[in-house]
Order: sequence, then structure tokens, then C-alpha cells
Amino acid sequence: MTERFGVVGGGIVGVAIARALALEHGKTVTVVEKEGRLAEHQTGRNSGVVHAGLYYAPGTLKARLCAEGRAMTRDFCVDHNLPYREVGKLVVATRPEEIGALDRIEARSIDNKVPGLRRLRAEEIGDVEPHAVGVAALHSPHTAVVDYVAITEALAQELREHGGSILFNHEVIGIRETGGKVELRTPQQTLEFDRVIVCGGLQSDVLAQQAGASPSPKILPFRGEYRSLVASRHNLVRGMIYPVPDSDFPFLGVHFTRSVYDEVHIGPNAVPALAREGYLWRTISAKDIWESMRWPGAGALARRHWAMGAKEISASLIKPLYFREAQRFIPELTLSDVGGKTAAGVRAQAWDQTGALLDDFALDQIGSVTLLRNAPSPAATSAMAIARHVIKHHVLTH
Repeated sequence: MTERFGVVGGGIVGVAIARALALEHGKTVTVVEKEGRLAEHQTGRNSGVVHAGLYYAPGTLKARLCAEGRAMTRDFCVDHNLPYREVGKLVVATRPEEIGALDRIEARSIDNKVPGLRRLRAEEIGDVEPHAVGVAALHSPHTAVVDYVAITEALAQELREHGGSILFNHEVIGIRETGGKVELRTPQQTLEFDRVIVCGGLQSDVLAQQAGASPSPKILPFRGEYRSLVASRHNLVRGMIYPVPDSDFPFLGVHFTRSVYDEVHIGPNAVPALAREGYLWRTISAKDIWESMRWPGAGALARRHWAMGAKEISASLIKPLYFREAQRFIPELTLSDVGGKTAAGVRAQAWDQTGALLDDFALDQIGSVTLLRNAPSPAATSAMAIARHVIKHHVLTH
């Protein structure tokens, strides 16, 4: 009898896993998604960047799967006539004290075999980004932008063509292994599978506990808000202009990104979201806030990152502060060049009971249930490589 596989979550990672199981392994697969469409949360609310692997510690899953995923994403876009534009990324040190961190990123990039990477002196920055300034920079010419929603839809189409199906508006509220099967309970029905892969993003810890896994790591939601560069000033940015990130904080800081459709976004920042799916300040969940506050690592996290948190929240609420961060890279930028908030995403950041923010991808296996516990950026870039890894090392070996 044919094994039946269930995938919880209709983001790009879940759909990529489902499609690989159907297309490459001939499995019968159903994606179970709580929303009415695919890519509703993290997949459809990011910068659209295909990362080249500059920042990730060599040897980690992030580093390896990002490199594999970048190539797979590029090939998939070419094969399916989807937009894939190598607009390039410039990581700019604007102050001499950032040179050491830039050196470390360069060393990691070399270890990670980032293609075409080049170190630029101050006078060379304008050759890549004529309006940007800094004391030094790294240029990654093959960093690209795509439409991740379109990619997810194309992956889903191939899933359906190979016998797979997608159930929308089915929120999983219970996971139980019984009698050699895994039951997924939804308000509409109880579904039965031989194996289940959970890719729940912002809900991944909730779903993991339903399956009997540890409550740690827990998801701490961070909202990233974008502003637009007004159309008449799009010429200020050719590709992407990024800061040198703070190595103690798993976010990159405010940056400029030209999208695959030629819009130019400024952001995102990183502020604590007041709900797991809190895309606006006014979206508040007392339950989510209370669960975060009572987590054992909450005090340690607050003590470690309160200054950064205060800075990010202030820039979110006060536009001139947000603008000032952006102007460090493009001095001729004016406050009127920066439009209003255009969109926001919420990052599912995992943290443990010590208050440490997890950086690498994390997986658990509970019987016949595979749990993707942490899949932060570059998960979208890495989605097809994550699918290959999860299937090979977890799903088909248990």
C-alpha cells in the first residue's frame, strides 16, 4: 500500500518538501495549510533576496544549504521562466570601526565560496553604487532577487501535476501518532498519514508541542517593516546596499533592495512583534506576549539586547530616525525621498531557555513526525536544498 505523507505549512519550504516527495520519490503528498492561499506569511513578506552566503558560519546547515539552494533556485527560475535578476549586493562599512567585522564577513564568504566576491576600497564603491559612500565594502555580484510567491506557486503546480494536493483553510490543532499512523486534527476533519513533516514557521513551536516535542526552542516573533524609496529617486540604488551587521544580533539592519520588479525598498528593521502574526503595531495578542514574557530566557534576552531593541523601536515609530540610518549609506538621500511604510513581515526567530537566539536551521524527529523548528533567513533561498536534506536525513530514514 502506498505511503501517505502530510506536510503542515504552505510556505515555500513546506511546498518544496511536498513537491520533492511527489516529483522525486513518487510519494502521495497532501499539504495542510491554515490560510486560504500559499506563501501568506514569511515567504510572501520578505525582500525577495536570493542570498549568496556571505554571513553564515562555515560548516553550518545554513552555509551549506544556502549555497545549494541558490543554485537550485536559479535553475528552477530559468526552467520555469520566472524572473531571476542578479542585481548584486554591496555590504558597506561606513565607519573605520566596522572594518574588523567586514574582514570577518569576507573570510566567511571565502570559506563559503561566494561566487565573484570582491573587496572594494572607498574610492571603488561608486563604481558599483554611484550614490553610496563608505570606507570599504564587499561586492557580491551574483546576489539576486526573485518573486518567492511565484516560485511557491510554481512548486505547488508541479506537486499537483504529480498527484499531490493542498488543503487550504485547515488549521492543525492536534498531532497524534497512534496505531502506526499520524493523525492531524483540524476543525473540519481528522487526517491520517504514514509520515508528517511540520513546517509551521511562526507556529512551529506550537505544532511541535502538539506532536509531543520539547517546548524549546520557542518562537519569538520579530516584525520587519519596509519603507519605499519614492519612484523619482529609484536611480539612487542599482542593486542592494547593506550595512555591516552586528554579529551579536541575528538581523542585518536597515538596507536598500531593488526588487525583481524594480521597486526599491528600505528596510527591514527588527522590532518585537506583539503577536505571532502581528504585522502592525495595533495587532496585539495578550497570549503571545505573556508566553514570551514568562519564557525562562526572557530576562537574559532583555538584558543582552535592550539597547538594540530600544533603537529599533524608536526608528520604527519616528521616521527621521529610520531615515538617518538609511542616509549613512547614501548621503544625498533626503527625508522626502523616503516614503511611508509599505509592508511588514514577521520573522519566526527561535530562542532557547537561556535567552540565546538560535542562528542555524534546527530539526527534531518525534516518531514519524519531522519538525522544522527553526528556519530563518536564508530559508527561502535554501528551500529546495532544505527539502532535499530533510527528506534524505529525516523523512526517509525513520
